[in-house]
Amino acid sequence: MQIHGVEQRSLWYDEAGATLRIIDQTRLPFEFCIVELNDLAAVCEAITTMQVRGAPLIGATAAYGLALALRDDHSLAAQRDAVTALLLTRPTAINLQWALQRMVSSLQHIPRGEVYRAALDLAAQLCEEDIATNRRIGETGLALIKQLADEKQTEKPEGQAEVPVNILTHCNAGALATVDWGTALAPIYLAHQQGIAVHVWVDETRPRNQGASLTTWELARQDVPFTLVSDNSGGHLMQQGLVDICLVGSDRTTANGDVCNKVGTYLKALAARDNQVPFYVCLPVSTIDWGLATNGDEIPIEYRDPAEVTRVLGEDDSGVLHTVRIAPQNCPALNPAFDVTPARLVTGLVTDHGIFAATPAGLAELKDELEQTSGVDAP
Repeated sequence: MQIHGVEQRSLWYDEAGATLRIIDQTRLPFEFCIVELNDLAAVCEAITTMQVRGAPLIGATAAYGLALALRDDHSLAAQRDAVTALLLTRPTAINLQWALQRMVSSLQHIPRGEVYRAALDLAAQLCEEDIATNRRIGETGLALIKQLADEKQTEKPEGQAEVPVNILTHCNAGALATVDWGTALAPIYLAHQQGIAVHVWVDETRPRNQGASLTTWELARQDVPFTLVSDNSGGHLMQQGLVDICLVGSDRTTANGDVCNKVGTYLKALAARDNQVPFYVCLPVSTIDWGLATNGDEIPIEYRDPAEVTRVLGEDDSGVLHTVRIAPQNCPALNPAFDVTPARLVTGLVTDHGIFAATPAGLAELKDELEQTSGVDAP
């Protein structure tokens, strides 16, 4: 992504300083700040407090966290302890587990004296793969936007200015949720780069407001037209014919097509179905939980601090940040971070290998393609 005219990733490893650098997303949009993570404890803290967030980025960060844990202690015990600590940071996003499993599998035959360097190299490889994967998701989803743009161009009265494709998204599934490009925002970025008129309706995404603070921040820096809306506006916009397509991300998708994503996604999917608006989920195959073939009820849902619901961080007109209470003192609150959208509400899964139906048959087709491509059985 472009920040101040410079290409920027959400995290990278500084070889000279032997440290992992991240964009601290808890300070956006008010302050752009780079934070150094020098050990496993710092990485775990960054994931837990959501300095880094988004399923693919969590996985990449965890991979580097494991590498840092092996810098001074190359033992299998240190490796096991690090994996355990990292797995406890965020229970819902499957990419964290996927990345750690891949790291452990690849490191098991590496001599202990070489394991730290090997872990760093593998973490870097995972990051490069994430970028390439998200670019392919963007190219896959771009076809959907192009088709809608062509239809709108055909339908508009002669002489009228080009009508943009109106896209509604939820939470932040952009470059900040990945190493770069993003998932649900990647097709939008590519469409904008190709001169296709797009406009994004950005859900604020209570209670942490990742749409208001992160998605708007990203889109503004890529010069993509957008409008911030309250979470409860999506259904109204669809009723008024102001949404052409919904594009969202996923933190875990089951083998039967149920999609776990930021809380509020389910309500958008219901409204989309009622108004015949296509609802697509953009995700890398690493977000699919192949071992969960029944339904999304078995996905562990993270419940976060109720204070995220009762308080909000904001900047006053003087540029000073304040956290203020928006509910009565000692007000009880419940804060599920995710919900599950049943497969029946999902129009399709936009992956780095194409678009597939959110059905057991559709996922089986994707799994077959993965096995044929890699020559290795999918998980």
